Amino acid sequence: MARFRPVNQHSESVQVSAIEGTYMPMGHTATAEAGSGGLTATEHRLANGLRVVLSEDHLTPVAAVCLWYDVGSRHEVKGRTGLAHLFEHLMFQGSAQVKGNGHFELVQGAGGSLNGTTSFERTNYFETMPAHQLELALWLEADRMGSLLAALDEESMENQRDVVKNERRQRYDNVPYGTAFEKLTALAYPEGHPYHHTPIGSMADLDAATLEDARAFFRTYYAPNNAVLSVVGDIDPERTLAWIEKYFGSIPSHDGKPAPRDGTLPDVIGQELREVVEEEVPARALMAAYRLPHDGTRACDAADLALTVLGGGESSRLYNRLVRRDRTAVGAGFGLLRLVGAPSLGWLDVKTSGDVEVPVVEAAIDEELARFAEEGPTAEEMERAQAQLEREWLDRLGTVAGRADELCRYAVLFGDPQLALSAVGRILEVTAEEVQEVAKARLRPDNRAVLVYEPTAPQAADADATDETEEEAK
Repeated sequence: MARFRPVNQHSESVQVSAIEGTYMPMGHTATAEAGSGGLTATEHRLANGLRVVLSEDHLTPVAAVCLWYDVGSRHEVKGRTGLAHLFEHLMFQGSAQVKGNGHFELVQGAGGSLNGTTSFERTNYFETMPAHQLELALWLEADRMGSLLAALDEESMENQRDVVKNERRQRYDNVPYGTAFEKLTALAYPEGHPYHHTPIGSMADLDAATLEDARAFFRTYYAPNNAVLSVVGDIDPERTLAWIEKYFGSIPSHDGKPAPRDGTLPDVIGQELREVVEEEVPARALMAAYRLPHDGTRACDAADLALTVLGGGESSRLYNRLVRRDRTAVGAGFGLLRLVGAPSLGWLDVKTSGDVEVPVVEAAIDEELARFAEEGPTAEEMERAQAQLEREWLDRLGTVAGRADELCRYAVLFGDPQLALSAVGRILEVTAEEVQEVAKARLRPDNRAVLVYEPTAPQAADADATDETEEEAK
């Protein structure tokens, strides 16, 4: 699941009409904004509602295809969590004309790479191809959008159900601190909230999902009018649009999608929520989630800068205090999980050093947060944090795959892909006073969910080993 950072705001409109199966774009090429590096994008829409964003980049002979569906775990209902993520896997299990693992085989055989991810707010699929293989990637995405139900059966359903359950075991249940994200999310968002559960879903709900559940989910959400397709790289826009019309244009739209449940919450939790977890982990840990402004707002960008100053790398305040000075921790980080449909989360993660107790580390953290709220960032810290976020953002836009993803992101979540090209400027406009204000208002003990990990001895494993030794001795 993808997590940290976005930015800015800018808007233009575009109209597109399709006449007798051909494109009649009546739109624009976006003006290059300051901070965009001269990048541009054009927007188009098919008659069936599919939004298309194209961005030419002839620096290298590659092209990235990215398809975002406006569906994530926030769209799921109680008792059927994990369906969005399960469907991410099912989309690689064959379609009408591509059997089994054919999608992987065809893309990789053509020299390309591919994957898909699921988050609270979307599911995406993407390929990066040699430019001359772009048509293949478009055909593959269109075939599974238009015909996956023809290939979806009990066998593929059971196969991918087991794959997802295995993924849960490997990434969540059977690794140190693996369930921290799930536990903290459940604490930060109350029972019944659309973000209370994470995209991985529960084992019980995965077992309960039926083939008809999956089919209904596909019909509802995997329609062209619920998707954005971006193509970035060494492309001929006119030819690319013709291919998109050819392969996607005949797929029917679907109008039965329910609105996502309201994720509105108060700005501040109002109390500290705390859970102590006793598990076999290598070190004590303190993790916390602070409720922060929604993505797409200037206050969210200010929060991003605050967390960068406090915990964004080895030059940050918390790292210098806990790891370098006090030597009470072996690592300290503070990052932002940006969310549009619910308050974002400031994610604190500290692993203690040696036998240091969590209260010692927690007291130092609260002292640093209080000092930051009182004094705000220095001019040097602001400059460094802005430069750090600017570099990270431009690194994303600098690759065809990263740019394709961001264009889709802004189109799906904010309605305007052009925002991706002007994002950097917004971070640079935020003032130190705004950063201090959001820290003072939000980075407080009464606005966080806290998870404390206390290590336990691996007694069960030791007992098993002892039993085996005694048995061998007999």
